[in-house]
Amino acid sequence: MTKKHVDRRLTAILAADVAGYSRLMGADEEGTHAQLKAHRHDLIDRRIKKHRGRIINTAGDGLLAEFASAVEAVRCAVEIQRAMITRNTNVPAGSRLEFRIGINVGDVIEDGSEIFGGGVNVAARLESIAPSGGVCISRQVLDQIEGKLRLQFREMGRQNLKNIARPIEVFAIDLHDGASKAARILTGANLKQEIRYCRAADGVRLAFAKVGNGPPLLRTAHWLGHLEYDWELPIFRRLLLELASTFSLVRFDARGNGLSDWDVGNISLDHWVSDMESVADAAGLDRFPILALSQGCAVAIAFAVRHPDRVSHLILYGGFATGVYKSPNVTPAAREQFDAMKTLMKLGWGANEPTFRQLFTASMIPTATKEQMDAFNEAQRVSASAECAVRYLETVINFDVRDLLPQIKVPTLVMHVRDDRRVPIASGREIAAAIPGARFVTLPGKNHIPLEQDPSLPIFLDEIRRFLGGT
Repeated sequence: MTKKHVDRRLTAILAADVAGYSRLMGADEEGTHAQLKAHRHDLIDRRIKKHRGRIINTAGDGLLAEFASAVEAVRCAVEIQRAMITRNTNVPAGSRLEFRIGINVGDVIEDGSEIFGGGVNVAARLESIAPSGGVCISRQVLDQIEGKLRLQFREMGRQNLKNIARPIEVFAIDLHDGASKAARILTGANLKQEIRYCRAADGVRLAFAKVGNGPPLLRTAHWLGHLEYDWELPIFRRLLLELASTFSLVRFDARGNGLSDWDVGNISLDHWVSDMESVADAAGLDRFPILALSQGCAVAIAFAVRHPDRVSHLILYGGFATGVYKSPNVTPAAREQFDAMKTLMKLGWGANEPTFRQLFTASMIPTATKEQMDAFNEAQRVSASAECAVRYLETVINFDVRDLLPQIKVPTLVMHVRDDRRVPIASGREIAAAIPGARFVTLPGKNHIPLEQDPSLPIFLDEIRRFLGGT
């Protein structure tokens, strides 16, 4: 039997949809539909035609278009998103239609008026991880447009996209004139961040950054970090700015997170400690203090025991020596809760709707503002894949570094929020009681992450500065 010829060609594919469309329809079905129809008619369809694109299909809030040129596809996307900012100016935040756009250059199969194939699938997955009102492009697109368009790009690292066999290098386009929002924040504070890369012992690429001009301070990596995006969040921004104003702050994205490799074979406490060794070496750190938050505390404890000659001071905030599954007081109900959380992560972590991630956010920062909760939900989505989130949880709940605590020989400061909803203060007391000479400080509040409005944040920062005053 003669094999039927399949028409294939290379093209630029643009995929778009509305962020939170189901929520918007649930709140105002007729109004949302009318808004979408008006935006399509007055803006989107016209811009696609202007840039010689062709709409392949539309379904609900989604749209797929192709362009003969990657340059024209990106120009079209940027014009649409910038116009939407203006169109949404007088619309209440909860009622705005904000599009996510993904663009890829790839080989496609042509079947009549439709196109299919991996190139289309990648564009659709890029759209799914784009921020609300943002544009994400693949490395293939960047290679085509670099030097041809006056745009700034934020590296999002190599990401494992759903149902895509290989990791894809992803970049977000800055829709404002000039540098990215993170760069503008740093410039406003008279700071400059330098992002570099190194290799872990098993070959995983790790991203680390230096910012500030004071004495060195290494902050451990922790779940859901992004070296650049963190500066834009109304969660970490003040903490980072305050630390960078006093210290030469070195921090890094953990394997599987942020700008570090997402496609990793091994995730474990030993690998995280080894990664810290690689980053400290690459950053040229000899003897230095460590600041650790949450599950990063166990990593810092193991590092300090392994390298007592390199650690000058140890600061542990919101930490725990044992994960939930290793706690002597763990109950069947607690195990069921974490098993359920793993299932929810697998199903909903990367979805446009933040329902699943919101459960996690509410336990981390219960007194946060809506803006802060929304930002943290988004940070979870762009910082790690659902697969990585589950693997992190499985690793962390099995931590047990209790036998290492008496072996710590460096000055140690342990801090914990009194009513921490995520990690009980008893965990912090356990750490401080077992480390020889450790000082324990109780902070006011309920949030696991110190937010800019929390009364605990200035105390937290003051304690660090006083503790490291002699460095």
